[in-house]
Amino acid sequence: MGKDKLKRFAEMQTFERVIQPEINYHSPDFELKGKWNETIFQKPQPIVLEIGCGKGKYTVALAQRYQQKNFIGIDIKGARIWRGAKTINEEKIMNAAFLRIRMETIEKFFAANEVSEVWITFPDPQPKESKENKRLTSPLFLKRYSTFLIPNGIVHLKTDNKDLYEFTLQTVNNAGHIILNKTTDLYKESKMPVDMDIQTTYEKKYLAAKLPIFYLSFQLNKKDKLHN
Repeated sequence: MGKDKLKRFAEMQTFERVIQPEINYHSPDFELKGKWNETIFQKPQPIVLEIGCGKGKYTVALAQRYQQKNFIGIDIKGARIWRGAKTINEEKIMNAAFLRIRMETIEKFFAANEVSEVWITFPDPQPKESKENKRLTSPLFLKRYSTFLIPNGIVHLKTDNKDLYEFTLQTVNNAGHIILNKTTDLYKESKMPVDMDIQTTYEKKYLAAKLPIFYLSFQLNKKDKLHN
C-alpha cells in the first residue's frame, strides 16, 4: 500500500461524521440503524444516500445545495471517500456524512422508512452475467433498498454504460416500478432533470470523450413483486 493511501486512511480516523464499522453478513444490525438523524446529524431531516459514492461528489454538492436534507455517501474504498470526507470536515458541512461498508450489508444500517432518496452515480456495471446480482440496480439490491426507503422514495441512476441502463430499465419494468424520468443522452435533453448539473470526475471524462450519459429515476413498487 502506498504512503499516500496510508496517510489518507490515518487521516480518515480523525474525521467527524465518517463511520467505518467492521460489519459482515453475520453481524447484528449496526447501532446507528434508525438513529442517523438524532445521533449523527442531530437534526430530523430527510436522509438521502449516494451509494457507491467514490469521492462523494454528489454527497457534498447536494448537501451544500439542500440544507434541509441530510446526506450520506457510501462506498467501500476508503482512499476515495477521503476526498469527500475531508471536504465536509474542512468546510463544516454538517448535513453530510460518509459510511464505509460493503454494499451487500446495507440493510444492517438503515431502518424502515429512514431514507427518502437514493443516488447511484456511475457504478461499476459488473458486465459479466455471473455478477448480475452485484449490480447496484439488480432486483436483489432494489429489494434491499425497499427495506429502508419511504413510500414513493426515489432511486436515481446516472451512468455512461448503455448495458447497465438497459438492464436497469428492464428490471424496473419487470417489477412494476414507477418510472419518473429516463433518457439515453442526458445532455441533449431540452430540459435537464434537477441536479444533473453536478458532475463526477468520471462523468467529466466521459463527456470530454463525447460519450452519452444515461439517466433513469424511478419509485419502487414496494408491494408484491419486490418480496416474491
